[in-house]
Amino acid sequence: MAKVKKQENRLTVLLALAANLGIALAKTVAAILTGSAAMAAEAGHSFADTANELLLLIALRRSERPADKRHPLGHGTERYFWSLLVAVCIFGMGALFAFIQGIGALLGKGVEEGAPLVGYVVLAVSFVMESISWLQALRETRQHAADRDQSFLELLRTTDDPTAKSVLYEDSAALVGLVLAAAGLGLHQLTGSAVWDGIASVLIGLVLTVVAFLLGRTNRELLIGSQARPELVRGIKQLLTAAPEVESLVDLVAIMVGTGQVLVCARLDFDDALGAADVERACVRLDEELHHAHPEVYEVFLEPVPRDAPWLRERVSERYGDTLPG
Repeated sequence: MAKVKKQENRLTVLLALAANLGIALAKTVAAILTGSAAMAAEAGHSFADTANELLLLIALRRSERPADKRHPLGHGTERYFWSLLVAVCIFGMGALFAFIQGIGALLGKGVEEGAPLVGYVVLAVSFVMESISWLQALRETRQHAADRDQSFLELLRTTDDPTAKSVLYEDSAALVGLVLAAAGLGLHQLTGSAVWDGIASVLIGLVLTVVAFLLGRTNRELLIGSQARPELVRGIKQLLTAAPEVESLVDLVAIMVGTGQVLVCARLDFDDALGAADVERACVRLDEELHHAHPEVYEVFLEPVPRDAPWLRERVSERYGDTLPG
């Protein structure tokens, strides 16, 4: 399943890369021929998206490297770092360029519109190509939601895989941008005023800014280190507390350390009648059971502790309040 998921991620990114590169070149030619600020903004947008897909491919490759001495928990979080750069690239290369083009047109620095038919043809072809990429990203995201028994919107809020989400958001912004560019081009042609072209370009910049903010916020949470999704934490808690050797679950941390990788650290109060060897065997068995029951569990650390240790209770209370997660 994990191998299939990785292949789908690569297919999604490669489709988006091919579409964006062809679209960017076509939009550049159309922008030169039409003199449209909105078309120029869309060309900048597509070049930014092309760079973004390259960053996402780097993220996929580097995040799959195995653990080593310097990185004992693997390189899973590299995907979050490169995906964060995607958000920066969308704003720095796409949104700011669109704003510059739009403001220039609003200030009367635009050129006379020419060959609008070329612009319409390029926008129509671009819409078809972007739609193909968008449908692939949408299909993958919906499948991921079904696999995790979540709704589509819930997955977008809680996913630990920013790759497909980045492509989905990028392509959604691209489709909206194409509609805005077509509207700006058409209104410019009808009225003879470049103001509409400038307004369309500024609106494209605003759309890209929103997408950059949403992706940046997602990757910030993942880089900081977020608790795993509640259903997984609940399952881990139930498995640990159901063990006959365990008297009480004192502390539980289940934190994402990569896409589909969760680090589990738990403090357990074992039955006092157990010997040291019994506790060791119980820890080994619980480790195996957690990995078997929850494939997302990447590494497990279990610590025997007394449940009434004041310093420990205080630390757990500061983190979770009166109730452990799950």
